[in-house]
Amino acid sequence: MDVKRLLLLIPLAVLAYLLVVQWNQDYGQTSVDSTPEITQSSNGSPINSNDSDDLSVPSSSAPQNAISEGMPGEMESNASSRDFIAVTTDVLDVRIDPHGGDIVYAALPQHKLTLDSDRNYVLLSDNSSRSYVARSGLQLDGQASRIAFTPERTEYRLGNNEEQLSVDLTAEVNGVEVIKRLTFERGNYAVNVSYYLANNTESPVSARFIGQLARDNSPDPSSGVAMGMNSYLGAAYSTPDARYEKIDFDAIQSRNFENREAQGGWIAIIQHYFVSAWAPAQDQQNLYYVTTDSRDRNVVAFAGPTSSVAANGEATLSATLYMGPKVQDYLEQVAPNLRLTVDYGWLWFIANPLFWLLDKIHDIVGNWGWSIVLLTVLVKLVLFPLSAKAYKSMARMRKLGPEMQRLKEMYGDDRQKMSQEMMKFYQKEKINPLGGCLPILVQMPVFIALYWMLLESVELRHAPFIFWIQDLSVKDPYFILPILMGISMFVQQMLNPTPPDPMQAKIMKMLPIIFTFFFLWFPAGLVIYWVVNNIISVAQQYLITRNIENDPNVGKGLRTK
Repeated sequence: MDVKRLLLLIPLAVLAYLLVVQWNQDYGQTSVDSTPEITQSSNGSPINSNDSDDLSVPSSSAPQNAISEGMPGEMESNASSRDFIAVTTDVLDVRIDPHGGDIVYAALPQHKLTLDSDRNYVLLSDNSSRSYVARSGLQLDGQASRIAFTPERTEYRLGNNEEQLSVDLTAEVNGVEVIKRLTFERGNYAVNVSYYLANNTESPVSARFIGQLARDNSPDPSSGVAMGMNSYLGAAYSTPDARYEKIDFDAIQSRNFENREAQGGWIAIIQHYFVSAWAPAQDQQNLYYVTTDSRDRNVVAFAGPTSSVAANGEATLSATLYMGPKVQDYLEQVAPNLRLTVDYGWLWFIANPLFWLLDKIHDIVGNWGWSIVLLTVLVKLVLFPLSAKAYKSMARMRKLGPEMQRLKEMYGDDRQKMSQEMMKFYQKEKINPLGGCLPILVQMPVFIALYWMLLESVELRHAPFIFWIQDLSVKDPYFILPILMGISMFVQQMLNPTPPDPMQAKIMKMLPIIFTFFFLWFPAGLVIYWVVNNIISVAQQYLITRNIENDPNVGKGLRTK
């Protein structure tokens, strides 16, 4: 087997291996029930909240296992008997538990559960299938307590002519009047959560804002077999020193995380396409920590600085809660680096500009499928010099194949002599044995980056292309695109020089079948890129091969012995 062929097979084998690994990750898991059971509360809310857990705040200097059990729970034994507060905007449908003012349910009306479903996608919920809530509370005079608020009413709806909606919850704690206000805005998945404090006592009191996200270990309903892909499910945080750091649920369960104090930052729980995040004020010093609660849920949290409220004085503590899709423009408006939760993996430096370009193209054409087609054309134009070099080398090898085979037969018993004659042959005919291999190696990172970019882009979720492709984020329902990809790959192979080694030739012939099998379950958006890329490559390679074969100067200096 000659060196060039061997080096050509190596990147293809590596790519095939990466595809096998990714396929096992995508499909080697249990199926996710995308329609979990929903329990109705007494007022019809799709919640069954019996959350009696305390909000806990560790000391910033305490060891990792010394977690202060603050906010003693005074919740009723049957929380589902309470009337939850329903809030509906154009992009959010939430339920607020008046005991604590926590958001225990959040649906996204702009994102459906499935393409053909009328049901909204549910991000936060607390039922028998999944527990995932956003909690917030106060620590007053060093004692954290769950406050039983009184709402003005139990149902709020953003009017057609309104741009903002405020939900006020009131209470009094030891002479301190507390108003918890949740402010919703039209078209915005970020909710401003504020505590307005009026100290009616004769002594100053201290106050501290606490925000938590609590989630169990249930699977991601937007990922798994039903969606044909798998993405990171876990927590993350950001500080000025660590722009984006993941904390998997295993690390939370084992408390394998040191408490961090930093100015600004955020904490989040991430899943495929969607994220929830607490972003405190960026000009204040915050404590970030993880813990577990009595229901064994994974808890990521922050505690703001302690503020002093003078006697007969007032104070305001606030933070932003984001609950929605991983759209970079939305996330960037909430907090610095929150857009990094759109995780493109280790090739982010390639994937980010690719998505930027894809987004700009979409602004012009208005269709994500055609945007992928045009992106593919632009990528091919950028990589044209590398591709042309590879195809020229392969075309020369194809035309001069008979002479190379003659040299091998002539010096087959003398390896050293054959190598010398082959090198002379390469030099005379200006053939680089690695010319067809190295350009392929350079293009592989682009393909992998495109895979993660298209995998992570919520913009492609339920986005139609043409005809039978109505969702670019899932597989082609009729497998037409993968079959076209396999055919185009086979045609491209026909233009390549035949490997001299019979076993190698058989392996090469099997590659279109193997790749077609892998691509059967790949997102349609990615397969569109690969089909268009192959078609352009076939046309480019055909023209170059024809020019080389018709060039009388190629092979003019063949040795004749």
